[in-house]
Amino acid sequence: MKLTTVTNVSVDGVMQGLGGSDEDRRSGFERGGWALPLFVGEVETYLGEIYGRADAFLFGRWTYEVFAGSWGVLPDPETNPIGGPLNRQTKYVVSNTLTDPRWAGTHVLSGDPVSAVRELKAAGDGEVQVHGSGKLVRSLLANGLVDEITLLTYPVVVGQGRRLFPADGPDAALDLVDHRVFPGGITGQVYRPSGRPEYAGENVGPGRDA
Repeated sequence: MKLTTVTNVSVDGVMQGLGGSDEDRRSGFERGGWALPLFVGEVETYLGEIYGRADAFLFGRWTYEVFAGSWGVLPDPETNPIGGPLNRQTKYVVSNTLTDPRWAGTHVLSGDPVSAVRELKAAGDGEVQVHGSGKLVRSLLANGLVDEITLLTYPVVVGQGRRLFPADGPDAALDLVDHRVFPGGITGQVYRPSGRPEYAGENVGPGRDA
């Protein structure tokens, strides 16, 4: 399966607590709800189209619990372009502690998460999407398991909170394959990992011979 990640981030890379003030207060985070005031119109349609093409979803434990407690309890999910696919398609959650998932259609991937996801990718065709799940995404990227990255970047500096990319993580070169600009200033970028970046040597730069 093709594995894609979809992440909403602020300009300073924060992905924590985008949906509401009480969604995620880990580590004393107090600035939740920064994304929803900007999430209207065309960007909402665009994200709904992304969810609609998924053949399965993959989550880390934290994001799974948040989604199960919100999208998983919609009274009529098929009327929602995001809730419909989430409730209809198979869901996988990486966890060694979850034994009785409350969201119908959920399969728990226990043991080593990298091996489990590698087996999932090799098991069939289609697209499995990872939404949120920062810790899982970082692990999958570090192990070369991500085929495509979609970033929705919001025109706000949150100034605190968990970020998608750590300050001392592995490096990666990315090929830009699509980009969008939405009313209100949200931008969408789609990247494909392409190995490690090239770094300039001492003799490369303005006024120097390449």
